[in-house]
Amino acid sequence: MYRVVISGMIGNALEWYDFALYGHFVHIITKLFFPTADPYAGTLATYTIFAAGFVMRPVGAVIFGYIGDKFGRKVSLSISILMMALPTACIGLLPTYEQIGIWAPILLCLIRLIQGASIGGEFSGCIAFLVEYSPMKKRGLIGSASMVSLCAGMLLGSIVATIVSRSMDPVAFESWGWRVPFLIGILIGLIGIYVRVSLHESPVYLEAKKRNELSSKPVREILSGYLPELLIAVGLYLTVTVPFYTFTMFIKSFMIRNLNYDYDTALYVHLITLTLAMLIMPISAWLSDIYGRKPVLKYSTYGFIIFIYPIFWLLIKGGLDLVMISQIIFAIFVGIYMGPIPAALVELFPTRVRFTGVAASYNFSAAAFGGTAPLAATWLIKNSGRYDIVAMYIIFFCIMTLITLKYYKETYRNKLN
Repeated sequence: MYRVVISGMIGNALEWYDFALYGHFVHIITKLFFPTADPYAGTLATYTIFAAGFVMRPVGAVIFGYIGDKFGRKVSLSISILMMALPTACIGLLPTYEQIGIWAPILLCLIRLIQGASIGGEFSGCIAFLVEYSPMKKRGLIGSASMVSLCAGMLLGSIVATIVSRSMDPVAFESWGWRVPFLIGILIGLIGIYVRVSLHESPVYLEAKKRNELSSKPVREILSGYLPELLIAVGLYLTVTVPFYTFTMFIKSFMIRNLNYDYDTALYVHLITLTLAMLIMPISAWLSDIYGRKPVLKYSTYGFIIFIYPIFWLLIKGGLDLVMISQIIFAIFVGIYMGPIPAALVELFPTRVRFTGVAASYNFSAAAFGGTAPLAATWLIKNSGRYDIVAMYIIFFCIMTLITLKYYKETYRNKLN
């Protein structure tokens, strides 16, 4: 079990390392690929390309969901990590707008689309794989390893990027040094493929295959036979994807651009609070193994609704101490809510269509509302002139999750069928 968890976490973390670099280098990518006199316009363009990667997630969910349910979790996970590593390395080789003009942002967008399809299969596959391997009383805890490794991968990307930037002259770093972390992605991809190939297939999946219970058309079966479960899963994931991408992708850029903090300060806040959220996730998941998924999800959603406006009030009030307090509170609720989510999603669907069900729900929610969160937040601030409007935006999706929870039946004591 330990080897399975560690292997799953390593592969997932390496994939999110690749994906997170784009968010880390938003300010440089904006300058090199979207040159404009209006900083808001450049940032909006960069976040639009970030959101474009999410558009392909449902496509990746269909493709990898079919592969995962038809041919096995292991096959799907091995292919997805290769599809992330190669495009990431391509970003490190991509000419800038100054060199090839409009083709630079077009090629960047194409690369992001491929990465989005890869994530569409990777994360949901990791969730299904880990929870299926888990004993019933530890499904929440072991499933949370996928969320922990997501954060660990993002932290690794930030740390590698910081080390590279600190070891170089600023001019050289902005000229070519920023490419190095992306190029490292190919090496990381090879490590990830080795880890994935050495894994054994999920025993729950193998048992279903042995009994000839696997679906031949999982996408059609999910839409025709499990639409209520699919909608519940989408609703549950709203309060993961919107707060998380606001917390990890938007806040750092917002501190630099809108609140005039330097890059080092914004990065310091980001690393500390992301680490805190990561540490809280397994604790929250463990509690869900004892008391159930629904109470943890419900009360943490209430926490978001109550505290998200004070979080943004503290953020914009001024002073690093208040900023840190606001983001610590944000991290706490992000960590509490995300911990039980992998087990909750997996438990909604039977083995025969589980990969497809988890992938479709998670990726639709992330594509429609998570990837667009930084773009929507930037646009809302630009057009309203109010920083706290982002809090209202998050509250709206939390209310949608609370409505969903009324229809969600507790699953933590159910056997995986």
